[in-house]
Amino acid sequence: MRINERRSLWRRVRPYLAVFDPSLTLILLLLMGTGLVTLASASIGIPGKMEDQLRNICMSFFVMWIAANVSPQMMMRVAAPVYAVAVTLLVAVALFGTVKLGARRWLHVGIDIQPSEFMKIAMPMMLAWYFQHNAGSLRWQSFLVAGVLLAVPIGLIARQPDLGTSMLVGAAGFYVIFLAGLSWKMLLGMAVTFLASLPVIWPMLHDFQRQRVMTFIDPLQDPLGKGFHIIQSTIAVGSGGIAGKGWSNGTQAHLEFIPERTTDFIFAVFSEEFGLIGNLVLLLLYLLLIGRGLMIAANAANVFSRLLAGAITMVYFTYAFVNMGMVSGVLPVVGVPLPFMSYGGTALLTLGLNAGILMSIQRHRKLVQT
Repeated sequence: MRINERRSLWRRVRPYLAVFDPSLTLILLLLMGTGLVTLASASIGIPGKMEDQLRNICMSFFVMWIAANVSPQMMMRVAAPVYAVAVTLLVAVALFGTVKLGARRWLHVGIDIQPSEFMKIAMPMMLAWYFQHNAGSLRWQSFLVAGVLLAVPIGLIARQPDLGTSMLVGAAGFYVIFLAGLSWKMLLGMAVTFLASLPVIWPMLHDFQRQRVMTFIDPLQDPLGKGFHIIQSTIAVGSGGIAGKGWSNGTQAHLEFIPERTTDFIFAVFSEEFGLIGNLVLLLLYLLLIGRGLMIAANAANVFSRLLAGAITMVYFTYAFVNMGMVSGVLPVVGVPLPFMSYGGTALLTLGLNAGILMSIQRHRKLVQT
Protein backbone atom coordinates (compact mmCIF):
# COMPACT_ATOMS: atom_id res chain seq x y z
CA MET A 1 0.00 0.00 0.00
CA ARG A 2 2.78 2.38 0.87
CA ILE A 3 4.58 1.57 -2.41
CA ASN A 4 1.43 2.38 -4.36
CA GLU A 5 1.06 5.64 -2.43
CA ARG A 6 4.63 6.60 -3.26
CA ARG A 7 4.08 5.85 -6.94
CA SER A 8 0.89 7.87 -6.91
CA LEU A 9 2.72 10.81 -5.32
CA TRP A 10 5.46 10.61 -7.97
CA ARG A 11 2.83 10.62 -10.74
CA ARG A 12 1.35 13.80 -9.30
CA VAL A 13 4.70 15.55 -8.87
CA ARG A 14 6.37 14.36 -12.06
CA PRO A 15 4.52 16.68 -14.53
CA TYR A 16 5.72 19.71 -12.57
CA LEU A 17 9.34 18.55 -12.55
CA ALA A 18 9.36 17.28 -16.13
CA VAL A 19 9.64 20.84 -17.41
CA PHE A 20 13.31 20.88 -16.39
CA ASP A 21 15.62 19.68 -19.15
CA PRO A 22 17.86 17.08 -17.41
CA SER A 23 21.10 17.90 -19.25
CA LEU A 24 20.71 21.67 -18.94
CA THR A 25 19.65 21.42 -15.29
CA LEU A 26 22.69 19.29 -14.41
CA ILE A 27 25.07 21.78 -16.05
CA LEU A 28 23.44 24.69 -14.22
CA LEU A 29 23.63 22.87 -10.88
CA LEU A 30 27.34 22.18 -11.42
CA LEU A 31 28.00 25.84 -12.28
CA MET A 32 25.98 27.12 -9.33
CA GLY A 33 27.64 24.61 -7.02
CA THR A 34 31.07 25.76 -8.21
CA GLY A 35 29.98 29.33 -7.64
CA LEU A 36 28.84 28.57 -4.10
CA VAL A 37 32.14 26.89 -3.25
CA THR A 38 34.05 29.90 -4.58
CA LEU A 39 31.71 32.37 -2.88
CA ALA A 40 32.15 30.57 0.45
CA SER A 41 35.85 31.37 0.23
CA ALA A 42 35.49 34.88 -1.23
CA SER A 43 32.91 35.92 1.38
CA ILE A 44 34.88 34.87 4.47
CA GLY A 45 34.45 37.76 6.87
CA ILE A 46 31.38 39.04 5.00
CA PRO A 47 28.31 37.68 6.85
CA GLY A 48 25.10 36.87 5.00
CA LYS A 49 26.51 36.39 1.51
CA MET A 50 26.05 32.61 1.37
CA GLU A 51 22.52 32.74 2.76
CA ASP A 52 21.55 35.47 0.29
CA GLN A 53 23.02 33.56 -2.66
CA LEU A 54 21.19 30.36 -1.70
CA ARG A 55 17.98 32.38 -1.64
CA ASN A 56 18.87 33.89 -5.04
CA ILE A 57 19.46 30.40 -6.48
CA CYS A 58 16.09 29.19 -5.20
CA MET A 59 14.40 32.23 -6.73
CA SER A 60 16.26 31.65 -9.99
CA PHE A 61 14.98 28.07 -10.19
CA PHE A 62 11.46 29.26 -9.38
CA VAL A 63 11.60 31.80 -12.23
CA MET A 64 13.14 29.10 -14.44
CA TRP A 65 10.24 26.76 -13.64
CA ILE A 66 7.65 29.44 -14.45
CA ALA A 67 9.33 30.27 -17.78
CA ALA A 68 9.62 26.57 -18.68
CA ASN A 69 5.83 26.27 -18.31
CA VAL A 70 5.16 29.15 -20.73
CA SER A 71 4.87 27.95 -24.32
CA PRO A 72 6.91 29.61 -27.11
CA GLN A 73 3.58 30.47 -28.78
CA MET A 74 2.61 32.54 -25.74
CA MET A 75 6.04 34.19 -25.73
CA MET A 76 5.55 35.09 -29.37
CA ARG A 77 2.19 36.72 -28.63
CA VAL A 78 3.56 38.90 -25.83
CA ALA A 79 6.93 39.75 -27.45
CA ALA A 80 5.87 43.06 -29.04
CA PRO A 81 3.90 44.33 -25.99
CA VAL A 82 6.77 43.41 -23.64
CA TYR A 83 9.24 45.27 -25.86
CA ALA A 84 6.95 48.32 -26.02
CA VAL A 85 6.57 48.39 -22.22
CA ALA A 86 10.34 48.00 -21.73
CA VAL A 87 11.09 50.90 -24.10
CA THR A 88 8.45 53.04 -22.36
CA LEU A 89 10.08 52.33 -19.00
CA LEU A 90 13.50 53.28 -20.41
CA VAL A 91 12.05 56.59 -21.61
CA ALA A 92 10.53 57.09 -18.15
CA VAL A 93 13.96 56.49 -16.61
CA ALA A 94 15.45 59.17 -18.87
CA LEU A 95 12.74 61.63 -17.79
CA PHE A 96 12.03 60.76 -14.15
CA GLY A 97 14.65 58.18 -13.15
CA THR A 98 16.43 58.01 -9.80
CA VAL A 99 20.09 59.04 -9.84
CA LYS A 100 22.55 56.88 -7.88
CA LEU A 101 26.32 57.25 -8.03
CA GLY A 102 26.03 59.61 -10.98
CA ALA A 103 23.91 57.25 -13.11
CA ARG A 104 20.19 57.52 -13.91
CA ARG A 105 19.29 53.82 -14.23
CA TRP A 106 16.43 53.25 -11.77
CA LEU A 107 12.72 53.99 -11.74
CA HIS A 108 10.90 54.31 -8.43
CA VAL A 109 7.51 52.57 -8.49
CA GLY A 110 7.17 51.87 -4.79
CA ILE A 111 10.50 50.10 -5.11
CA ASP A 112 13.47 50.92 -7.33
CA ILE A 113 13.52 48.85 -10.54
CA GLN A 114 16.09 48.81 -13.35
CA PRO A 115 14.16 48.60 -16.64
CA SER A 116 17.31 47.95 -18.67
CA GLU A 117 17.38 44.44 -17.13
CA PHE A 118 13.99 43.69 -18.73
CA MET A 119 15.39 44.62 -22.12
CA LYS A 120 17.93 41.78 -21.96
CA ILE A 121 15.11 39.35 -22.73
CA ALA A 122 12.58 41.73 -24.35
CA MET A 123 15.06 42.61 -27.11
CA PRO A 124 15.76 39.11 -28.47
CA MET A 125 12.07 38.18 -28.09
CA MET A 126 11.01 41.20 -30.14
CA LEU A 127 13.51 40.62 -32.93
CA ALA A 128 12.75 36.88 -33.03
CA TRP A 129 9.03 37.75 -33.35
CA TYR A 130 9.81 40.27 -36.10
CA PHE A 131 11.80 37.79 -38.18
CA GLN A 132 9.18 35.06 -37.61
CA HIS A 133 6.51 37.32 -39.13
CA ASN A 134 8.76 38.31 -42.04
CA ALA A 135 10.37 34.92 -42.64
CA GLY A 136 9.14 34.62 -46.23
CA SER A 137 10.05 38.13 -47.39
CA LEU A 138 13.38 39.13 -45.87
CA ARG A 139 15.19 41.93 -47.68
CA TRP A 140 17.91 44.35 -46.68
CA GLN A 141 15.16 46.73 -45.51
CA SER A 142 14.06 44.08 -43.01
CA PHE A 143 17.48 44.06 -41.40
CA LEU A 144 17.48 47.87 -41.38
CA VAL A 145 14.20 47.90 -39.43
CA ALA A 146 15.64 45.31 -37.04
CA GLY A 147 18.67 47.54 -36.57
CA VAL A 148 16.43 50.46 -35.61
CA LEU A 149 14.50 48.28 -33.13
CA LEU A 150 17.86 47.38 -31.59
CA ALA A 151 19.38 50.87 -31.67
CA VAL A 152 16.56 52.61 -29.77
CA PRO A 153 16.94 50.75 -26.43
CA ILE A 154 20.73 50.63 -26.76
CA GLY A 155 20.80 54.42 -27.09
CA LEU A 156 18.50 54.88 -24.08
CA ILE A 157 20.57 52.52 -21.91
CA ALA A 158 23.92 53.99 -22.99
CA ARG A 159 22.59 57.44 -22.11
CA GLN A 160 22.02 56.42 -18.44
CA PRO A 161 25.06 55.64 -18.68
CA ASP A 162 25.32 51.83 -18.46
CA LEU A 163 27.94 50.53 -20.88
CA GLY A 164 27.84 46.92 -19.64
CA THR A 165 24.07 46.47 -19.97
CA SER A 166 23.90 48.29 -23.31
CA MET A 167 26.61 45.95 -24.60
CA LEU A 168 24.70 42.85 -23.43
CA VAL A 169 21.41 44.08 -24.91
CA GLY A 170 23.22 44.93 -28.15
CA ALA A 171 24.82 41.48 -28.24
CA ALA A 172 21.48 39.74 -27.67
CA GLY A 173 19.87 41.68 -30.49
CA PHE A 174 22.83 41.28 -32.84
CA TYR A 175 22.81 37.50 -32.40
CA VAL A 176 19.16 37.35 -33.47
CA ILE A 177 19.85 39.50 -36.53
CA PHE A 178 22.92 37.46 -37.45
CA LEU A 179 21.16 34.11 -37.04
CA ALA A 180 18.23 35.40 -39.09
CA GLY A 181 20.51 35.49 -42.13
CA LEU A 182 22.50 38.72 -42.04
CA SER A 183 24.89 38.52 -44.98
CA TRP A 184 28.65 38.73 -44.51
CA LYS A 185 28.70 41.75 -46.85
CA MET A 186 26.33 43.65 -44.59
CA LEU A 187 28.28 42.50 -41.55
CA LEU A 188 31.53 43.74 -43.06
CA GLY A 189 29.87 47.04 -43.95
CA MET A 190 28.66 47.45 -40.36
CA ALA A 191 32.17 46.76 -39.04
CA VAL A 192 33.73 49.30 -41.39
CA THR A 193 31.07 51.88 -40.47
CA PHE A 194 31.70 51.31 -36.76
CA LEU A 195 35.46 51.70 -37.12
CA ALA A 196 35.02 54.83 -39.22
CA SER A 197 32.71 56.34 -36.60
CA LEU A 198 35.10 55.81 -33.67
CA PRO A 199 36.50 59.37 -33.91
CA VAL A 200 32.91 60.61 -33.53
CA ILE A 201 31.95 58.15 -30.77
CA TRP A 202 35.06 58.76 -28.62
CA PRO A 203 34.20 62.38 -27.61
CA MET A 204 30.62 61.28 -26.83
CA LEU A 205 31.81 58.82 -24.16
CA HIS A 206 31.78 59.85 -20.51
CA ASP A 207 35.12 60.57 -18.86
CA PHE A 208 35.05 57.37 -16.81
CA GLN A 209 34.30 55.30 -19.93
CA ARG A 210 37.26 56.80 -21.80
CA GLN A 211 39.36 56.21 -18.70
CA ARG A 212 38.41 52.52 -18.71
CA VAL A 213 39.64 52.12 -22.28
CA MET A 214 42.90 53.93 -21.54
CA THR A 215 43.39 51.87 -18.38
CA PHE A 216 42.86 48.69 -20.40
CA ILE A 217 45.56 49.81 -22.85
CA ASP A 218 48.01 50.69 -20.05
CA PRO A 219 46.85 49.84 -16.50
CA LEU A 220 50.24 50.88 -15.07
CA GLN A 221 49.52 54.54 -15.81
CA ASP A 222 47.44 54.61 -12.59
CA PRO A 223 48.34 51.43 -10.64
CA LEU A 224 46.81 52.57 -7.35
CA GLY A 225 43.69 54.07 -8.92
CA LYS A 226 41.93 53.18 -12.15
CA GLY A 227 44.37 50.37 -12.98
CA PHE A 228 44.14 48.70 -9.57
CA HIS A 229 41.29 46.32 -10.53
CA ILE A 230 43.03 44.90 -13.61
CA ILE A 231 46.50 44.66 -12.03
CA GLN A 232 45.34 42.82 -8.91
CA SER A 233 42.99 40.47 -10.75
CA THR A 234 45.66 39.48 -13.29
CA ILE A 235 48.11 38.85 -10.43
CA ALA A 236 45.51 36.58 -8.81
CA VAL A 237 44.84 34.67 -12.05
CA GLY A 238 48.55 34.18 -12.71
CA SER A 239 49.51 33.26 -9.16
CA GLY A 240 47.16 30.28 -9.16
CA GLY A 241 49.59 28.32 -11.30
CA ILE A 242 48.66 24.84 -12.51
CA ALA A 243 46.77 23.44 -9.51
CA GLY A 244 45.98 26.61 -7.54
CA LYS A 245 46.68 27.54 -3.94
CA GLY A 246 43.75 25.60 -2.54
CA TRP A 247 40.31 26.57 -1.33
CA SER A 248 40.36 29.66 0.94
CA ASN A 249 44.16 29.98 0.57
CA GLY A 250 44.13 32.76 -2.03
CA THR A 251 46.20 35.66 -0.74
CA GLN A 252 44.96 38.27 -3.22
CA ALA A 253 41.35 37.67 -2.21
CA HIS A 254 41.75 37.30 1.54
CA LEU A 255 44.14 40.22 1.89
CA GLU A 256 41.44 42.25 0.08
CA PHE A 257 43.53 43.16 -2.96
CA ILE A 258 40.75 41.98 -5.30
CA PRO A 259 37.85 44.44 -5.40
CA GLU A 260 34.30 43.11 -5.93
CA ARG A 261 35.63 39.61 -5.28
CA THR A 262 32.17 38.14 -4.71
CA THR A 263 30.58 39.63 -7.83
CA ASP A 264 32.29 40.73 -11.06
CA PHE A 265 35.76 39.51 -10.03
CA ILE A 266 34.87 36.12 -8.57
CA PHE A 267 36.74 34.47 -11.45
CA ALA A 268 39.98 35.91 -10.06
CA VAL A 269 39.29 34.21 -6.71
CA PHE A 270 38.48 30.93 -8.47
CA SER A 271 41.61 31.09 -10.64
CA GLU A 272 43.90 31.79 -7.70
CA GLU A 273 42.53 28.95 -5.60
CA PHE A 274 41.96 26.27 -8.28
CA GLY A 275 44.55 27.24 -10.90
CA LEU A 276 44.70 26.26 -14.56
CA ILE A 277 43.12 22.86 -13.94
CA GLY A 278 40.09 24.47 -12.28
CA ASN A 279 39.80 27.00 -15.10
CA LEU A 280 39.80 24.23 -17.71
CA VAL A 281 37.01 22.42 -15.84
CA LEU A 282 35.04 25.68 -15.61
CA LEU A 283 35.53 26.35 -19.33
CA LEU A 284 34.30 22.82 -20.06
CA LEU A 285 31.12 23.49 -18.07
CA TYR A 286 30.45 26.68 -20.04
CA LEU A 287 31.15 24.87 -23.32
CA LEU A 288 28.63 22.20 -22.32
CA LEU A 289 26.10 24.92 -21.46
CA ILE A 290 26.60 26.62 -24.83
CA GLY A 291 26.56 23.30 -26.69
CA ARG A 292 23.29 22.24 -25.05
CA GLY A 293 21.72 25.61 -25.83
CA LEU A 294 22.76 25.44 -29.49
CA MET A 295 21.38 21.91 -29.71
CA ILE A 296 18.04 23.14 -28.38
CA ALA A 297 18.10 25.98 -30.93
CA ALA A 298 18.86 23.57 -33.79
CA ASN A 299 15.89 21.36 -32.86
CA ALA A 300 13.45 24.24 -32.30
CA ALA A 301 10.02 24.06 -33.93
CA ASN A 302 9.97 27.41 -35.75
CA VAL A 303 11.95 30.53 -36.64
CA PHE A 304 10.96 32.39 -33.47
CA SER A 305 12.06 29.58 -31.15
CA ARG A 306 15.26 28.94 -33.08
CA LEU A 307 16.37 32.58 -33.11
CA LEU A 308 15.42 33.14 -29.46
CA ALA A 309 17.20 30.00 -28.24
CA GLY A 310 20.28 30.79 -30.33
CA ALA A 311 20.45 34.36 -29.03
CA ILE A 312 20.01 33.31 -25.38
CA THR A 313 22.77 30.73 -25.75
CA MET A 314 25.17 33.20 -27.31
CA VAL A 315 24.37 35.71 -24.56
CA TYR A 316 25.62 33.11 -22.07
CA PHE A 317 28.81 32.96 -24.14
CA THR A 318 29.08 36.77 -24.10
CA TYR A 319 28.67 36.94 -20.31
CA ALA A 320 31.39 34.34 -19.72
CA PHE A 321 33.78 35.64 -22.39
CA VAL A 322 33.55 39.29 -21.35
CA ASN A 323 33.83 38.56 -17.62
CA MET A 324 36.82 36.23 -17.97
CA GLY A 325 38.38 38.62 -20.47
CA MET A 326 38.13 41.68 -18.22
CA VAL A 327 39.37 39.79 -15.13
CA SER A 328 42.33 38.46 -17.14
CA GLY A 329 43.16 41.91 -18.54
CA VAL A 330 42.19 40.98 -22.10
CA LEU A 331 39.15 43.30 -22.19
CA PRO A 332 38.27 46.62 -20.49
CA VAL A 333 36.49 46.44 -17.14
CA VAL A 334 32.70 46.55 -17.52
CA GLY A 335 29.96 45.51 -15.13
CA VAL A 336 29.31 41.97 -16.40
CA PRO A 337 28.96 39.09 -13.89
CA LEU A 338 30.22 35.55 -14.42
CA PRO A 339 27.03 33.61 -15.27
CA PHE A 340 25.61 31.42 -12.49
CA MET A 341 28.70 32.01 -10.32
CA SER A 342 28.81 35.69 -9.36
CA TYR A 343 26.90 36.82 -6.28
CA GLY A 344 23.78 38.81 -7.08
CA GLY A 345 20.03 38.45 -7.38
CA THR A 346 19.02 40.41 -10.47
CA ALA A 347 21.55 38.83 -12.83
CA LEU A 348 20.81 35.33 -11.52
CA LEU A 349 17.07 35.81 -12.01
CA THR A 350 17.63 37.04 -15.58
CA LEU A 351 19.91 34.10 -16.36
CA GLY A 352 17.43 31.68 -14.79
CA LEU A 353 14.61 33.19 -16.86
CA ASN A 354 16.66 32.62 -20.02
CA ALA A 355 17.35 29.02 -19.01
CA GLY A 356 13.63 28.45 -18.45
CA ILE A 357 12.89 29.77 -21.94
CA LEU A 358 15.40 27.30 -23.38
CA MET A 359 13.67 24.49 -21.50
CA SER A 360 10.28 25.57 -22.81
CA ILE A 361 11.58 25.62 -26.38
CA GLN A 362 13.03 22.14 -25.87
CA ARG A 363 9.70 20.82 -24.52
CA HIS A 364 7.75 22.23 -27.47
CA ARG A 365 10.28 21.28 -30.17
CA LYS A 366 7.86 18.87 -31.88
CA LEU A 367 5.12 21.47 -32.28
CA VAL A 368 4.93 23.17 -35.65
CA GLN A 369 3.90 26.81 -35.70
CA THR A 370 2.61 28.00 -39.03
